[in-house]
Amino acid sequence: MSLSASDGKVLVIDDEEIVRESMIQTLQLEGYEAVGFENPLAALAECSMGWQGVVICDVRMDRMDGLEVLQKILEVDAEIPVIMFSGHSDIAIAVQAIRLGAYDFLEKNDDPQHHLNTVKRAWKKRQLVLENRTLRQAVEGQHEIHNRLVGQTARITRLRETVIQLAQIDVDLIINGATGTGKEVVARCLHDFSPRASKPFVALNCGALTESIIESELFGHEAGAFTGANSKRIGKIEFASGGTLFLDEIESMPASLQVRLLRVLQERVLQRLGGNADIKIDIRVLGASKVDLRKAADDGSFREDLYYRLNVASIEIPSLDQRKQDIPILFSHFADLANQRFGRESRPVPESLLRELCSRSWPGNVRELRNAAERWVLGLGVDSDSDELSAEDTDGHLDELVASYERGVIIAALKANKGQVELTAEKLGVPRKKLYLRMKKYGIERSDFTQE
Repeated sequence: MSLSASDGKVLVIDDEEIVRESMIQTLQLEGYEAVGFENPLAALAECSMGWQGVVICDVRMDRMDGLEVLQKILEVDAEIPVIMFSGHSDIAIAVQAIRLGAYDFLEKNDDPQHHLNTVKRAWKKRQLVLENRTLRQAVEGQHEIHNRLVGQTARITRLRETVIQLAQIDVDLIINGATGTGKEVVARCLHDFSPRASKPFVALNCGALTESIIESELFGHEAGAFTGANSKRIGKIEFASGGTLFLDEIESMPASLQVRLLRVLQERVLQRLGGNADIKIDIRVLGASKVDLRKAADDGSFREDLYYRLNVASIEIPSLDQRKQDIPILFSHFADLANQRFGRESRPVPESLLRELCSRSWPGNVRELRNAAERWVLGLGVDSDSDELSAEDTDGHLDELVASYERGVIIAALKANKGQVELTAEKLGVPRKKLYLRMKKYGIERSDFTQE
């Protein structure tokens, strides 16, 4: 049964136009989507881990030796079927090609039906490889994603299922969620459990950069494109080619850049600033927003055509207040991570504290809860207070800053433990004598924290 053009590609690499066109015609008549290349490097650019296709490559070419092409393709993906093709009956080269990893070796004067049968077997093998990878990634993802998107409520369970499903579908999408809900965590899961996992994951916060800077960050520039552009620079989009581009706070992207991004999404090409050449790219774009982009498009603050181009699929991340039953497991999880990070012994979280946390509202969502867990592990309580260093406190000599921070940690810990030095020393993980010396150094009196 013939394959349809949508089933994949066959790349024919041969520097002889007559041979190349003849093979392409034979394959196209059989229903394959066959593309010819005189330049092997251009064919190499088509190959990737998730590429659905087979390569037929001539052994003897002036521009690049066929065995070298074979090695370079297998460096991209060792399971891409490469059929070596020669007009000579060269047993030694055939054996070498098979040892290097070629799928098969054919002679150009063989029966065309034999050629087609070999391509058909190679394509079926490629299909099987990709299907097995997808299944394996889904199984591994189902296990690992529980450690990234933590929780047991129905909302978070549905979110995990949606992420695993959409990770396997190579489409651009929008991730909606309030600040601190974990939009980048979701984006990384979409990348890591996808066929693009071995390629770059590139993140850019559109709200953190000025218009002039974000344009160069996204598209790159040629030398001399503007004052200070002394050399060529590869932008985030180009660097992410083959992988995933994550654009956080995409609602903040300037209107002029929305137009340029739309062209990238439509045509999968870009031009660097100051350049005229179209550069082909292969990316998946994930746009994250804390506002409703549909409303933003209606209001005119976000391009409607860009919204529809991105919104092939969408993911809604629930706020922490919408899944409060997950707070105990989340807090314990973050506390365990903090213990590992700070080298502390793990201790159970009191039930009374977990109940109190569940009764609160969390406008900062999961990020705020994580910060609270880290403070608790350090003996600072779960609330942010004046004993912590603020951004305004970071001017001064390093020793003074360290001393100020240490004093604040000790005061907060004594306050949390009602002035009990022995218990405070235990919570801070230091000997009692060392704590007394620090208290003396900073003029801290235990009596200031004891209660009648």
